[in-house]
Amino acid sequence: MKITTTALPGVLIIEPRTFADARGFFLETFQTERYARAGITLPFVQDNHSRSKHGVLRGLHLQRNRPQGKLVSVSRGSVFDVTVDINPQSATFGQYVGLELNDENHLQLWIPPGYAHGFCVLSDVADLHYKCTELYDPADETGVIWNDPDINIAWPLHTPLLSAKDQQLPRLSELK
Repeated sequence: MKITTTALPGVLIIEPRTFADARGFFLETFQTERYARAGITLPFVQDNHSRSKHGVLRGLHLQRNRPQGKLVSVSRGSVFDVTVDINPQSATFGQYVGLELNDENHLQLWIPPGYAHGFCVLSDVADLHYKCTELYDPADETGVIWNDPDINIAWPLHTPLLSAKDQQLPRLSELK
């Protein structure tokens, strides 16, 4: 397993070891001891699976009082995945990391609690999986609008398909 640090503290790109041959491939998507050696020690309490079609953008989501750490991967298709530092006391406040996760590179993204997360679908369809360190709480959920000019994310699409909820998210400067 190869671990790459990013410009955001604690956010890691993980490249699991993949064993491929003419029949296909095998990889471990999570193994407690190995991930703990990489610094991912919080217990996972919920696994999520999201399927979306081309052009869908989900996010940027977060929970206020019970922030979720997320281990994100894609088993089908391709997404542009984004993590944003929302901590005003952080030296990287308002900065983001964006990368392509897909079913060929098998990359994973570790997002510690306290960051906003979102993705857009680049392929016809994409299945995104994420392990969470806190339970989903709709009453605690908020987010940041996908096109906040203060963050200036270089999304690879300009007219995404958004939920009504995601269209109404505040700007980073308006988060309380």
